[in-house]
Amino acid sequence: MSPPSSSSPLRKRIFVGTFIHTPILSPPTISVLENAVVGVDERGVIGFIEEQVEGLYEWDNEDGDSVDGLTRGMRDVMVKNGWEVKDVEEAVVGGYSGSGWWFPGFVDTHTHASQLPNTGLFGTTTLLDWLETYTFPLESRFSSLSHARRVYSRAVTSTLSHGTTTCAYYATIHPESTNLLADICMDKGQRAFVGKVCMDCKDTCPDYYREESAEASLESTKAVVRHIRSKDPKGELVQPIVTPRFAPSCTKASLATLGQLAEDESLPIQTHISENKGEIALVKQMFPECGSYAGVYDSFHLLTPRTVLAHAVHLHDAEVKLIKNRGSAVSHCPLSNTSLGSGICPVRKLLDHGVKVGLGTDFSGGGSCSLLTAAREASGVSRLLGNFEKMKGASTRDMERMKLSVAECLYLATKGGAECMGLEKKVGAFEVGMEWDAQLVRLERVPEDGDEDRRGGERGDEGTVQCWGNESWEEKVAKWMYCGDDRNTRKVYVKGRLVHDRS
Repeated sequence: MSPPSSSSPLRKRIFVGTFIHTPILSPPTISVLENAVVGVDERGVIGFIEEQVEGLYEWDNEDGDSVDGLTRGMRDVMVKNGWEVKDVEEAVVGGYSGSGWWFPGFVDTHTHASQLPNTGLFGTTTLLDWLETYTFPLESRFSSLSHARRVYSRAVTSTLSHGTTTCAYYATIHPESTNLLADICMDKGQRAFVGKVCMDCKDTCPDYYREESAEASLESTKAVVRHIRSKDPKGELVQPIVTPRFAPSCTKASLATLGQLAEDESLPIQTHISENKGEIALVKQMFPECGSYAGVYDSFHLLTPRTVLAHAVHLHDAEVKLIKNRGSAVSHCPLSNTSLGSGICPVRKLLDHGVKVGLGTDFSGGGSCSLLTAAREASGVSRLLGNFEKMKGASTRDMERMKLSVAECLYLATKGGAECMGLEKKVGAFEVGMEWDAQLVRLERVPEDGDEDRRGGERGDEGTVQCWGNESWEEKVAKWMYCGDDRNTRKVYVKGRLVHDRS
C-alpha cells in the first residue's frame, strides 16, 4: 500500500493501543502507556494523551464495528479533550493482541546517503584506505543526476522502512545532486538534515574528486542552503547542514569560511572526529598548532551547540571536556567502528561528562541502514568494552557500568538523537506538544495450538522475533531490539503523515 502524498492536507487522527518510549536517560526508563489514545491534530502535533481508557475496545456491535469507526472509549476521550467526531479522519489501532505497540521514530544522526550501493563492502581496509578504495570512486559518480536519483530515492525509502523518521545525511561535493537529495526527502516526507560534502585539500583528496578551492566549496554550499530554504523556509521538515567531510579533507581557508557561514546563517554542522588512529596522526601533522583534533574544529568556530561529531572513538579527556563546554554532540556509530576496525567509542564516559550522544548507522562504513541494528550493536560493543576494561584492571562495578542497557540504547536512537540535532522539543518521545513522528511495531505471536498453517500473510512476513505470550512489555522491547528488523515496522509517520505502510 502506498502512503498518501506528502503534500496532501492533514486532518485530525487518533492513534490507539500501547505506546512505549524512553523519555529520560537517568535513570534509564522504558515507559509503557497501555490502553491509550493519542490525538494528533492537523499540524501533526500531539494534542492529548490519555491512558487506561475505559471502553477503548467496546464497539457498537458484536462484529467489532461501528458507524463512525470509533468505540465508546475513543469517543469519550475525544469529547473530554474538546474534539468533535466529525473532525477526525480515522482511528489507527495498533494493539494487535499485545504483540504490537507505537514507538517514537528513530533519529539517525550520521549517515552517507551516497554510499548506499557500497553497503557491506569494506574488505580488510581501515578508514583512510577504505576512502581511497571504495568511497571516493563511488561518490565521484554523483555528478550524474540520474544516478543520484536512483541511489537517493532508495536511501530515503530504505531508512523510512526501518523506522527512521529523522536522518542527518552527507551527500557528495556536487550541489545539484545534493539539492536532489533534499527534494527527495521532502517528497517522501522524511525529516532530514542534508549537507553538501566539503573537501578541497589537494594533499588528501584525489584529483578526480575534489573541489577547486575554498571559495568554490563555500559558494556551492551557499547554493544548497538557498535551495533547501526556498523549498522549506522554516526548516519544518528539511534543513541544510554545513558539512566539512573531516578536518584533513579541508584547507584551513575552507574550515574558516565554513565556520563563518554556520555562524552567519545559524546553521547546524556535521563532521567526523577521532575515528581512526591513522586519521588522528594525519590531523596532528596537518594542524600542529591546534593541539588536538577537537581543537582544530574549535579554532575554526566549528565546535558549536549545533555541531554533531561522528565517531569520537579516541578522544582525550581534554577533548571530551572541550566538546561538553561547547555544547556539541557525538554520533556513536558502532556498526562502522566495528566494520572498519576503528575501535569502540566509550559512550558511558561521554555520558558521564554530560556530552549529548545519539546513534548513527553510517552506511556504507556501517553494514546496515537500520538504526535498530545500530542500537543492538551499541549494546554489544559496550559489553565488549566493559570486558576489555576489566582485563586492564577495572573493578567489576566499573566494568558493569560500561554496559549500555536496552533502555539507554533506545534512548540514544530516539530522544538522544533528537537532542543532538536540536529537535528534542519536537520529536523523540510521546509528549503533548511534540510532533507525531512514530512507528508501529508488531511482533509475531506464536500460535498456542502449534498450528503453523494459521500464520497470516507470507511465512516470515513478521520477522524472526517470536512472542510466546508470557513476556512483559519490557521483554518484548528487548526481543525487538536484539532480534528485530524492518519486517516488524508496519507503519511510519512523520509530522502526523503516513510515510511508510507495510500493513
